[in-house]
Amino acid sequence: MSAPHPADHEPLDLRTAGAELLDQARSQSNGHASRLLVGGTAQRAVLMALTEGAELGEHESPAAATFQVVIGSARLYAAAGTSWTVRAGELVAIPEDRHGARALEDCVILLTVALR
Repeated sequence: MSAPHPADHEPLDLRTAGAELLDQARSQSNGHASRLLVGGTAQRAVLMALTEGAELGEHESPAAATFQVVIGSARLYAAAGTSWTVRAGELVAIPEDRHGARALEDCVILLTVALR
């Protein structure tokens, strides 16, 4: 059995955890920092901090996932050309085709993924 993740069994303050991750991201050359909050065989939740201008390059999409901004704002875009500006407190489904993201300002994103 794997070790529990921070939010597997107890509530976690996303803004506090996000602020800590932003501090880490600011010290990284790529402007990224992340932490797995919920893990398992059925789902995953990852908190990710990006500094302004940092990008997550285009990649394949999981079967079902969401993109929620906790702090700041980011642009989620699909390879097909559609894009969304997502601000703190907003949530959008991740498109089924290739997609990427760019931090419009320092931001914290909660990615949730269904694994089956």
